[in-house]
Amino acid sequence: MADLQDEQNAAYTAHTAYDADTPPAGSGSPGAEDPPAAVPGSALERAVALLSVHPVADGHNTLVWTLRQSPYHDIETPDSGVDTDIPRLRAGGVGAQFWSMLLPREAAGADQVVSETLEQIDVALALTRRYPDGLSLALTADDMADARNRGRIASFLGPVPGRTLTDSLGALRAFHALGVRALAPAGAAWAHHDLTPFGHEVVREMNRLAMLVDLTGCTPEVACQLAGASKAPVIVSHTAAAALNPHPGNVTDEVLLALRAANGLAMVTFDAEQTGDSLHAVADHVEHVRAVAGPHCVGLGATFGSEQATPRPTGLTDPSGYPRLIAELLERGWSEADLALLTWENTQRVLRDAEFTARAAQHRRPA
Repeated sequence: MADLQDEQNAAYTAHTAYDADTPPAGSGSPGAEDPPAAVPGSALERAVALLSVHPVADGHNTLVWTLRQSPYHDIETPDSGVDTDIPRLRAGGVGAQFWSMLLPREAAGADQVVSETLEQIDVALALTRRYPDGLSLALTADDMADARNRGRIASFLGPVPGRTLTDSLGALRAFHALGVRALAPAGAAWAHHDLTPFGHEVVREMNRLAMLVDLTGCTPEVACQLAGASKAPVIVSHTAAAALNPHPGNVTDEVLLALRAANGLAMVTFDAEQTGDSLHAVADHVEHVRAVAGPHCVGLGATFGSEQATPRPTGLTDPSGYPRLIAELLERGWSEADLALLTWENTQRVLRDAEFTARAAQHRRPA
């Protein structure tokens, strides 16, 4: 195991070596700036060292949708046309990634939503097959740890949109069989104003399958109902604090408290419209989520994967910027133990708890 970790650290160092002098090749996204030099003993150097052991488990990346529209992108080499590729994921210390299957626009009907989602799952699976030296399909928390130990980026599929489910749980079980491990109820008729009886069935089945319930986009009322109905921890895969910015995609303190009670996870985005346009603003949102939900319920879900000039906070224009955020939090007095929770351990714990809940449900005999 030590040899594997040494290899991983060496690979990580090689990918971050350019930070002191030059930007990553192809980092031509608007507003991108040269990474600062890592002075020995500096917060940035400490951040890089921490991420080599406790990499980022990022909760939301939309690259799959982008590749459906522009399949010519080769993510094994830096590409100025899209903000996510394997070199920049490695340079940022990303060790696990949830590839979103959410649709960026409303589909006309349930059939179209299902077909669009299946297309995205197919692209995501093809992605992991195409880049086996960089990406490793992950279905469990053990897969996540194993990928890290082998120097791969653990690739989880999901969330998928809850609109794909109407009055049957068959689609949910089919998605699980294809490897999906998260579903977002927002937009579904069964989780619109209130969680309906069918919605409760969905949550129970997700608990039995060890699929994560993603509260992103739900109203505060429904989000709290979902958190209370689930026996496994729930997540918000990409969000920020509504108390700091009343953006409709940001979670309220009420939801953060519900996540705390459910041992869930709120993953902070790098969308400038939700957080503000600076690295300091993102750090403020991370600190607010930790203060309200607790250090065991905060994570990161940057929402990279765009081909367009999506507004990003300065210094966080692509995944290679993660060490800057960790350095900022170190300078604010965060302990390395709390940072390890933020980057890796909270996500792994949520996955393990969901798996434990699933095993308990499967062993429970019907009355």
